[in-house]
Amino acid sequence: MESKEKDQLLLTQLVLMFQTAALQHMGKLKNPMTDKVERDLSQAQISIDMLDMLHSKTKGNLTPDEERIFSMVLQELRLNYVDEVAKDQNAQQQPPPSQTAPPSQS
Repeated sequence: MESKEKDQLLLTQLVLMFQTAALQHMGKLKNPMTDKVERDLSQAQISIDMLDMLHSKTKGNLTPDEERIFSMVLQELRLNYVDEVAKDQNAQQQPPPSQTAPPSQS
């Protein structure tokens, strides 16, 4: 494998690694270590920010395919992140379920 091809493959794997981490932290994928769905939106945001930083630092040095991968992954993650934040906000606005039992009908 040529060095340039290897670098392209490694960059793609790095992008996908951060994508997977962000999706796990958003609760969209199970954590393979614990086999549980876990949510930590602040950690998801860090993974997205890392990808965004890598994208901006490599700007002008990417192939069209690499640029497309970065753009698609970042767009998908941002949309999913906004959706998860909205879910949290909606859950906080919902009144808590009543603690009283419904009246019995005799």
